[in-house]
Amino acid sequence: MPADILGLVDIQPTFMPGGELAVPGGDFIVPLVNDLLGRFPHAFATQDWHPTGHTSFASAHPGRVAYETVGRPYGPQILWPDHAIAGSANAAIHAGIDQSRIEVIIRKGFRPELDSYSAFFENDRVTPTGLEGWLKQRGFTRLFLCGLATDFCVAWSAEDARRLGFEVVVIEDACRGIGLPDPAGGTTIDAARRQLTALGVRFTTSDSLD
Repeated sequence: MPADILGLVDIQPTFMPGGELAVPGGDFIVPLVNDLLGRFPHAFATQDWHPTGHTSFASAHPGRVAYETVGRPYGPQILWPDHAIAGSANAAIHAGIDQSRIEVIIRKGFRPELDSYSAFFENDRVTPTGLEGWLKQRGFTRLFLCGLATDFCVAWSAEDARRLGFEVVVIEDACRGIGLPDPAGGTTIDAARRQLTALGVRFTTSDSLD
């Protein structure tokens, strides 16, 4: 049975320069991710997939602006620019990604009143996407994650994967982060790295893979 799988997290034009919620340098990872796809026999991908008027959009909250935080029933919610609109060209997996090696695609964030960063759970941390069952039934035990953004969807996916019993490796040079200011100092990228390291997530680069 297989043990290792590459996970592509939200590698979509909506998160790249020119997209609605651009991650600086997000487009730079595409060639590297394609190289990684050629080195792993198995891969999965996720897509952010929001309906118009999604609760995570600042536009859905009159008087609010992007990057403010509001309370939602499932916890604090950063308000984002409208992005990853289901069915739009910018919500598709980037056209430059070789999808021939991707065995399953998980769409998340499609519930209008519930946001979703993690590949495994919606942001209430209890509503599953189904990825855990697919991975475990297939016999995968170690996940190598790449994609966008390091400090949000990649980080939440890595955290949930560890809590579910998977070994997790984040391929840092195949990720890019948003880097919002963190109240504890530094940025949300720094905070995510500290938290994931404490959970046992390993960080590596594409040229240092085992």
